Amino acid sequence: MSTRARSFDYAVELDDTWEARSERGGTGVPSDEEHWAPEHLVLAGLARCSLTSLRYHCRRAGVELTSQASVHGTVTRRDEDGRFAFVEIAVEADVAFDPKPDEATVADLLMKGERDCFVGASLTAPPTYDWRVA
Repeated sequence: MSTRARSFDYAVELDDTWEARSERGGTGVPSDEEHWAPEHLVLAGLARCSLTSLRYHCRRAGVELTSQASVHGTVTRRDEDGRFAFVEIAVEADVAFDPKPDEATVADLLMKGERDCFVGASLTAPPTYDWRVA
């Protein structure tokens, strides 16, 4: 007998001004094409997802996380199909743990943070991560 995996559904709506709203409510994300291209939102989603995933695993381990991240992505034509897409994505994150675990546990937490980020797992260009641990 197979067990069905948990699933997670998300929804966003754009109104006639292209302001984005989550099904969860809260503040909308205004359409600001001068400063925010859709590609920026993908990168922001990757940063938030990566840190959320890491924080989840830290909490399970009894560790508090302080973190910040920056993400850079390059969009160009892919060699394999000639379509424009992200071809390189790099995440740089500064993280601190309290209490700070041993090196093996830190490495395990960082690996799980990368592995369990849904956004990163959904991209055809796998992100590279540079974790700077304080």
